[in-house]
Amino acid sequence: MFKRTSSVKTISVTDVSIGSVFEIGDSCHVKPRSKALAVQREYELFFGDEGNFEAFPIFTKPIPKPIIDEYVNFKKYNESSFIQVNNIDVISCSASGVLHIGSTKTIDAESRVKHIRQLQEDSDKNGKRNDSLSSE
Repeated sequence: MFKRTSSVKTISVTDVSIGSVFEIGDSCHVKPRSKALAVQREYELFFGDEGNFEAFPIFTKPIPKPIIDEYVNFKKYNESSFIQVNNIDVISCSASGVLHIGSTKTIDAESRVKHIRQLQEDSDKNGKRNDSLSSE
């Protein structure tokens, strides 16, 4: 891996959260992970046993990786071995995001989110209000 030196005069980062990485310096492999269940309900109702990721296949299915079998021939010329930046201002880095100043060999980021919307049913066949929750 060709080494270059990164020089940043100032950096301001407000928030790094949910499996994200803020790396200053060189690294070989970065592998951030994030899992989230996002449940939206019409009114507040909480059960103590919610949040079982294994109940949803999206969290256990393997993500297919592309097979790259073509050769790319290119030449690059770096006039300088320095990367110079005056100012970086970041509001947020979230959900397996990577903010990296330096060199790295590989980054393998993964974020999995299951959105569930639970709405009240309007009424039953007799026109009476039904306040039970239904899940999509």
